[in-house]
Amino acid sequence: MAFKLGIIGLGKIAQDQHLPVVQKNKDFELAAVVSSRGGYGDVPAFRTPAELFRSGLKLDAVALCMPPEPRFAIARDALDAGLHVLMEKPPTPTVGELNAIAEHAKKTHRVLFTTWHSQYNAAVDEAKRLLAGKRVTRLHVSWKEDVRHWHPGQDWIWEPGGFGVFDPGINAFSIVTKILPQPIFVKSAMLETPRNKATPIGAQITFKPSWEGPAELTADLDWRQTGEQSWNIDVETADGLKLELRNGGTELFLGGIAVKSAPMAEYGAIYVHFAELLTSGRSHVDGAPLQLVSDCFMMGRRTETEAFL
Repeated sequence: MAFKLGIIGLGKIAQDQHLPVVQKNKDFELAAVVSSRGGYGDVPAFRTPAELFRSGLKLDAVALCMPPEPRFAIARDALDAGLHVLMEKPPTPTVGELNAIAEHAKKTHRVLFTTWHSQYNAAVDEAKRLLAGKRVTRLHVSWKEDVRHWHPGQDWIWEPGGFGVFDPGINAFSIVTKILPQPIFVKSAMLETPRNKATPIGAQITFKPSWEGPAELTADLDWRQTGEQSWNIDVETADGLKLELRNGGTELFLGGIAVKSAPMAEYGAIYVHFAELLTSGRSHVDGAPLQLVSDCFMMGRRTETEAFL
């Protein structure tokens, strides 16, 4: 019997990823959508989450695909309505809200799943395996893309709680926090912020290790790159391992030689895992990427750059 799923928020990520993946997954049945922009085919549609929760429609779970700011309240109401919850990344705008909703899921005995889609690549899993037990001496993240291409007309990303360049940057952080054998902390950050926006368009970050010994740990995030996009993570270890993740974590190189490459199928893997969680009744909540972003804002120095128009 397929799990009856409602998707709340029919923006770009839902249209590009969630809807087509759910339709292909036999473990799920798309049973409802919520959007102020209209419906989706002949699927029952509601204008607000409250309308859906009051409708009495039979559902097992909901996927939250709206911008992060309202997610805590919607997730709380869904859990209180007896529904399991999948949260698109980033799950909430603050660490405090994430911790609170995780506790609420425990109290209501519902499954909560915080998705970090970039973690769901075979090359990322292999990188984690190769780095296990090693001491990292160098890490560099280069995550550069064109905001006009990926977020056209999305003004919310420039508002407080919208993350700015950390909206894609948190994808890199989600890979880093998964593959490194020990945690890293934010030492300093330079946040390049357009004079007419609240969130940064670029960031240069220096991390510090939780382990003993020297380590050069840096990240360069930029939302102004046109042409070829850069989603790269380089790691070196004390015993000479040189590991490179390319193309958002879909390709792995060792010493410059390709060892693993697979087409991007992140969201398919997310829903496979969600079905496993629903079957077992387990939650999967990972707050480490969000904590790094929060710490970048805490430790960051803001520098003003030209207006973004």
